[in-house]
Amino acid sequence: MIDTLFHNLLASLPVFLLQFGVTLVVLVIGVLVYQFFTPIHEVKEIERGNHAAALSFAAILLGLALPLAVCLAHSVNVADIVLWGVVAVVLQLAAYFTVERVFRDLAKRIEQGDMAAATALSATQLAIAMLNAAAVSG
Repeated sequence: MIDTLFHNLLASLPVFLLQFGVTLVVLVIGVLVYQFFTPIHEVKEIERGNHAAALSFAAILLGLALPLAVCLAHSVNVADIVLWGVVAVVLQLAAYFTVERVFRDLAKRIEQGDMAAATALSATQLAIAMLNAAAVSG
């Protein structure tokens, strides 16, 4: 029995490593693309101790990771992960720009440490991520 389990592990490991690795790469690229298209410089602000920027950054990480995790669990191939990763980034950018239209000067407010603005953005990003994840799993 142990031999069978070990054999199955060895047989499945390359696919696991490939899909997990691709998912991590898509997550990192997604965060970088998001940061490129949005005016908030979360990493610089976090280095300055800005909690609002940290909340915003955490939400984008989770906002991309959640649908990617569901996709990883249900994917049939690597192309699935990449495609749904692109969809997740687009949806997160749309969430940002929607919140930015509602709350004027969103980036400036977050850079000034406004937790209310960061919370509104983060909640929107996580709500979109949850809906996206549910859609991916269906």
